[in-house]
Amino acid sequence: MQHPEQEPTPETPSQEDGTAHLFSALGKQIKALREHRGMKQTELATAVNFGADLISAIERGVRTPQPELLDVVDDALGAHGMFKASVPDVVEALKKNRTRHPDWYRNYAKLESEALELHDYSNQTILGLLQTEAYARAVFSQRRPLLDEETIEKRVADRLSRQQVFQKWPAPEFSFILEEVVLRRPIGGYDVQRQQLRNLLEVGRARNVQLQVMQTERFEHCNLGGAFTLLVAKNEKHVGYTESQGHPRLITDSQEVRELEARYAIMRTQALRPPESMAFIEKMLGDR
Repeated sequence: MQHPEQEPTPETPSQEDGTAHLFSALGKQIKALREHRGMKQTELATAVNFGADLISAIERGVRTPQPELLDVVDDALGAHGMFKASVPDVVEALKKNRTRHPDWYRNYAKLESEALELHDYSNQTILGLLQTEAYARAVFSQRRPLLDEETIEKRVADRLSRQQVFQKWPAPEFSFILEEVVLRRPIGGYDVQRQQLRNLLEVGRARNVQLQVMQTERFEHCNLGGAFTLLVAKNEKHVGYTESQGHPRLITDSQEVRELEARYAIMRTQALRPPESMAFIEKMLGDR
């Protein structure tokens, strides 16, 4: 029996509401019609002004087809309203989408999806919000004890679905501080690392994103206690979140949150400035 004060351990993501099946079916339909039209993924991506990687991920069922994408795909593929007709169902499914996350993570996932601001310090791996599909799959594939293939695919899909927060408007404010070692560790291999670094550059160029690198050679570092995330929720309440060895903790005590915020503010002065950080990542790509 679990002690009442013990933190819950992770559970397999729940997909009992069927949303994953809807998104997967739409992806298969897009692929089937695209191939029937004799179009390549890159050609469809150009026609709808979305990335080819996104089209590929949607067709494989690991990314959620957003309503605005379904609208333009319908026109590009001459689907005669088939995909547009599914938009109301997709909108409803997206409301339920948070139930795909593990129960222990669900409260935080909801706060994250609605946040006005999000600030994160990472010292082990790239934050899930910034991960490419290949990087996320490598992270879950290397986890011990081993996960089965179905669970890996579900967790990759769950992780990528969180990135919808970047598509919100009004846009939230984001800032990320990443330890240099996180960037240099080639999880999944050097090709995956290069793709991940390019993704960081793309995200970091957004007007509402500040991305900073904490160099390993720094003599001073005010936070040696581990990774954490700070959120300003939609009700403007400030909260923190930490996770260690699968044990999550949502921090709502105002004093603890203030201490994390003060620590984060100091780290921002110790890390490379955003333009310098982008140049640092670009140099890493050039050297690789």
